[in-house]
Amino acid sequence: MADGSLYAWWCCAVACALALVAADGLLVDITYVESAVAKGAVCLDGSAPAYHLARGSGSGENSWLVHFEGGGWCNNVTTCLQRKGTRLGSSKEMVTQIAFSGILSDTPDGNPDFYSWNKVKVRYCDGSSFTGDVEEVDPTKKLHYRGARIWRAVMEDLLAKGMDKAENALISGCSAGGLTSILHCDRFHDLLPPAARVKCLSDAGFFINEKDVAGVGYIAAFFNDVVTTHGSAKNLPPSCTSMLPPGMCFFPQNEVKQIQTPLFILNAAYDSWQVRNILVPGVADPHGQWHSCKHDIGQCSASQLRVLQGFRGDFLKEVSEQWNSDSRGLFINSCFVHCQSESQELWLSSDSPMLGNTTIANAVGDWFFNRSSFQKIDCPYPCDSTCHNRIYEDSSQA
Repeated sequence: MADGSLYAWWCCAVACALALVAADGLLVDITYVESAVAKGAVCLDGSAPAYHLARGSGSGENSWLVHFEGGGWCNNVTTCLQRKGTRLGSSKEMVTQIAFSGILSDTPDGNPDFYSWNKVKVRYCDGSSFTGDVEEVDPTKKLHYRGARIWRAVMEDLLAKGMDKAENALISGCSAGGLTSILHCDRFHDLLPPAARVKCLSDAGFFINEKDVAGVGYIAAFFNDVVTTHGSAKNLPPSCTSMLPPGMCFFPQNEVKQIQTPLFILNAAYDSWQVRNILVPGVADPHGQWHSCKHDIGQCSASQLRVLQGFRGDFLKEVSEQWNSDSRGLFINSCFVHCQSESQELWLSSDSPMLGNTTIANAVGDWFFNRSSFQKIDCPYPCDSTCHNRIYEDSSQA
């Protein structure tokens, strides 16, 4: 898949996700962090960063859930210019209200452990999972690579609004936002009071360094370009960059062992974005032999399923090597889906996905509050009847 097509697919995916959550959920107004502009903490186009905050109440008044929006990455001037005029590169293009559902829901039936908390959704407009920081701005392109500054500015704003008194705090995110929650996990912990219970949740953010079906390391080259373009190296953990090229430190498999804060990984073993963009990017399938399969796992041939089972095996190997502590949580199901915490039907509903008769919401809640540990990996596809496998539109954008 060409860089432009990768970006276009992300725009389509984000639009679909917003449509899903808008069906039901609390509408929350946008907050622009105008004070960040003077610090150079700005979106790709130079506009102020933004977030949506639903205030907590009652027992949740001093508990905070900070959730980072996903939306891919831009890896060069061309792809960053494509984002610049959209909500993924400019707060001027963001809707002023979004619906909170799933992990952000304010109903006890839909979100029993976090419904009364202060809930924040941080909008994503930098294209680097909040890691970039380049001082120079090209006078003609006028692109600002300032993701790390945005992260700091938003955190400072939330701390001033009461997060500095947090008794419980959870940083989470979906996709590129899930990677954000991994890369910033310990940094987030360090901002909170010493006595606070602080943990991190990554939803669909465990991207693996896998060669595509043509034997090419497409995603490794892509991540290397992201890190180079955005000047991200200085904001990645030194424990990784001291041993590996900075681009490799965008892969959680090279990060997670060094994270000290309790971390929960929620991911599909057949993550639909990774299948479509890491395992089978468009450039690796010029004749479209994988076209039907990567749009709908039910259309895969026996030989294609063997390749997908191999991908699952590699994914589980990388995940399993990181899990050496009861403080770590794990919910790896065998669904063909990408992001499962933002959608009410997947987070907690009458037919939401389960592992060991436990829903995602209950698994995360039990782990966060230390009611019980949760580290479960599903059996191989197609064994899990609770999955909501996605079927993607037949589109040239994929």
